Amino acid sequence: MFDFAVFGSLFLTLFVIMDPPGITPIFLALTSGRATKVQRRMAFQAVCVAFGVIAVFGICGQQILDYLHVSVPALMIAGGLLLLLIALDLLTGKTDEPKQTKDVNVALVPLGMPLLAGPGAIVSVILAVQRADGFGQQLSVWSAILAMHIVLWLTMRYSLVIIRIIKDGGVVLVTRLAGMMLSAIAVQQIINGVLQVVHTA
Repeated sequence: MFDFAVFGSLFLTLFVIMDPPGITPIFLALTSGRATKVQRRMAFQAVCVAFGVIAVFGICGQQILDYLHVSVPALMIAGGLLLLLIALDLLTGKTDEPKQTKDVNVALVPLGMPLLAGPGAIVSVILAVQRADGFGQQLSVWSAILAMHIVLWLTMRYSLVIIRIIKDGGVVLVTRLAGMMLSAIAVQQIINGVLQVVHTA
């Protein structure tokens, strides 16, 4: 049978980690200046990429990490460094990329991964899948993952209304604020990874 306790526990965990309200200003900053149709497509692409990454790691994540000899702290530090590079670009305004690759890069990196499908979400899903006992709990786990990604898509999809209200000047301000928040998230993720390395040493 469907286990609502397992569903609720994982959904709340992923909600806190993936933080749909917090991703809104970062999404607006990274997609500013694009046509509404393109922004909507990028929101959908980012969620699909995140779901794909989460699904792969949910099914065989521990085997992948073991095969590559990659520890969870190393994954956290690498993700933090990648986020820090993106944050510095947002803070300095150096977000221009070649036109033909701009949309794809933003949807895949950093939106799809590691912002949405980051180390925290990946580890949480790996543990939830491993702990799930029987078809009912497995169904609950995967339902929570799917529900979380629907929430993420809806959040980014309707955050585009904000762009029409704040105009170009507001977008610049949001971009700088997003860069500041993202840099703090990146540094904290690196610190957490380093602390885990120290504790396991």
